[in-house]
Amino acid sequence: MFGDLERPPLDEKFLRARLLRPGGLWTQLDVLAETPSTNAVLAAAARAGAPEGVVATAEYQSSGRGRLGRTWTTPPRSALLTSVLLRPTAVPAARWPWLGLLVSLAVASAVRRVAEVPALVKWPNDVLIEDRKLAGILLERVEGPAAIVGMGLNVTLRADERPHPAATSLALEGAATTDRVTVLSAVLRELATRYQEWVAAEGDPAVILPDYQGLSATIGRPVRVELPDGKFLEGKAAGLDTDGRLLVDTADGQRALAAGDVTHLRT
Repeated sequence: MFGDLERPPLDEKFLRARLLRPGGLWTQLDVLAETPSTNAVLAAAARAGAPEGVVATAEYQSSGRGRLGRTWTTPPRSALLTSVLLRPTAVPAARWPWLGLLVSLAVASAVRRVAEVPALVKWPNDVLIEDRKLAGILLERVEGPAAIVGMGLNVTLRADERPHPAATSLALEGAATTDRVTVLSAVLRELATRYQEWVAAEGDPAVILPDYQGLSATIGRPVRVELPDGKFLEGKAAGLDTDGRLLVDTADGQRALAAGDVTHLRT
């Protein structure tokens, strides 16, 4: 399963040396050969009292999950499958949903910088190149309180390995680097900086909103949204409100959506 020489393993020792610093956000980093779900690993750790800043990344996930209960499965060592444990206790609980947007923004910003690809964010928390999905983010709250944020970022996924024609990877997009250590280091550093700024501002959306809107593939686009109750809504994505909800201008007026599966429509 793990014999692909074109896909070297993550160097745990090197990652720890790069990312675990006194006074920094990241306190522990473990590379797992295989696990059902890195989010599940950290949820268990959170319930057991693990501190903020624990990172778990896996070479392969047998039961990875995306939004809306979808599965996220990729060939071994072809992606970054990483979860982090955060405890933003200084932030009011009503602002915690912004974490999903913050993480997708950090991922897009980091890969734009180190991989030199034109990554954008799709509401609520996907990362795209044009309309091709590069990465997905899954946010879960657990008792403690704590937030587990999972990321699946395709790095060396080949065309014949794509789970869906709309999926892509850094390799397929001609990225400047497909070294997973380089990309993961950049993402975690970017996330740490943005997260600490957000917590210091007690979760003020103004810390996230301008940059998120600047990299948004959704705002300003005609969209079709599948709502949690199975109904559909169409309109133009006008922006985000202070709760991170998507504002959609419809024929019946503006709607603020807290959740939904967005499809970008062609103009």
